[in-house]
Amino acid sequence: MSVTKNDTAVLKNFINGEWVNSNSNQTLDVPNPATNELLTKVPVSSKEDVDLAVAAAKEAFKKWKNVPVPKRARILFKYHYLLTENHEALAKLIVEENGKAYKEAYGEVQRGIECVEFASGTPTLMMGETLSGIAEDIDSEMFRYPLGVVGGITPFNFPMMVPLWMFPLAVACGNTFVLKPSERTPILANRLAELFTEAGAPNGVLNVVHGAHDVVNGLLEHKDIAAISFVGSQAVAKYVYQRAAAEGKRVQALSGAKNHHIVMPDADMDKAVQHVLSSTFGSAGQRCMACSAVVVVGDNEPFVEALKKKADELIIGNGMDDEVLLTPVIRREHRERALSYIEKGVEEGADLIRDGRREMEDLPEGNFLGPTIFDHVTPEMTIAKDEIFAPVLSLLRANNLDEGLEFIRKSRYGNGATIYTNNAKAVRQFREEADAGMLGINVGVPATMAFFPFSGWKDSFYGDLHVNGKDGLNFYTRKKMITSRFDA
Repeated sequence: MSVTKNDTAVLKNFINGEWVNSNSNQTLDVPNPATNELLTKVPVSSKEDVDLAVAAAKEAFKKWKNVPVPKRARILFKYHYLLTENHEALAKLIVEENGKAYKEAYGEVQRGIECVEFASGTPTLMMGETLSGIAEDIDSEMFRYPLGVVGGITPFNFPMMVPLWMFPLAVACGNTFVLKPSERTPILANRLAELFTEAGAPNGVLNVVHGAHDVVNGLLEHKDIAAISFVGSQAVAKYVYQRAAAEGKRVQALSGAKNHHIVMPDADMDKAVQHVLSSTFGSAGQRCMACSAVVVVGDNEPFVEALKKKADELIIGNGMDDEVLLTPVIRREHRERALSYIEKGVEEGADLIRDGRREMEDLPEGNFLGPTIFDHVTPEMTIAKDEIFAPVLSLLRANNLDEGLEFIRKSRYGNGATIYTNNAKAVRQFREEADAGMLGINVGVPATMAFFPFSGWKDSFYGDLHVNGKDGLNFYTRKKMITSRFDA
């Protein structure tokens, strides 16, 4: 069974429908980021644990691949019902182990549920294609089939939504799944497995193995894993892609980001400030679609002044407080990394107009960092180039939209970008020239819905087929072509 607050027993892995102890004696603490109170311990599982999970998934695949597609969908309908029934409890669990605000956690649960809704449409999604008469008396057909056992490696920042990007669609297509959740947010993963079993999923269809490097490498190297889906940092994403691809696996690896928001002089300034603040400081900046660089176009000092003023007014604290927007980062060492970037920004000559370090003394127990804003940042500065993954914002100045778009083009990342404007010509130019896969027009977080692909570009993605939408369907299936002659 999964654990709740103050249960300091070591979490178990979920293999073949049973909760089993890891073969490893190593564990890691799982604290509440807002208080550093110990919630539980997570095992640092071994490759032997991975082998057990893959073996269970491989055995389950023999029957699961032949289960009629509508029957698979009915299990997902029941799963959708159970997730909806437990919506509030799941959101509170996210607040405890991830630290984000309850409103954002509630929204994350909803986004995860929407992924299950999409996967529940598998009877339609899995349809093939036919064409009669491709030649005289010859017809051609295409059918979709599952790959086999699929591995998923998920991050701490969206402990519910990202796993639900993966395994519902994968199993709906007939695959079986081994999930390696983040060792920083493992509790929710176990709860997701419990509910999936309650929905009627057969033993071995979904397995959960907790751990770190050994589990990741165990999945990447295992000969019976057909595909790997990954979400995490750029360096690890590139490693996962290269290592798994070298083993002949299909790979989708979602990576880092440096998302630019361009504020044009004609923008609705109040709304632009509101969207930038929410995008930058919501979830403590720990999301790959967060705004981390604002391009201020023209002489727009009122925007900068209003942004700083509103940042000063943000309420910082525990995510269960309704008024709180800015919550803690995931771990103390993560905050130390962010502090090193703040020091680097000062050293390189950026103007620190809002120093979030001053709030740290007021909230000493948790991993808090106040809203931090640098002005007059230049593209060659470290804080302008690197993903900081914390509540740290860089303001760059541009004379016109062309300069702003050039900043985006020079970035190694291409996850998302947004423009704030009421000018149709500027919107079209931005849409056509912005070098990123997900664009927003007066939208703070232009993340896609589950029925569209989450389509990062450049170093924000490694692979060919993205998660979600038709890309996700194609990733988890392979096509079989049949050519038939009927002239006998």
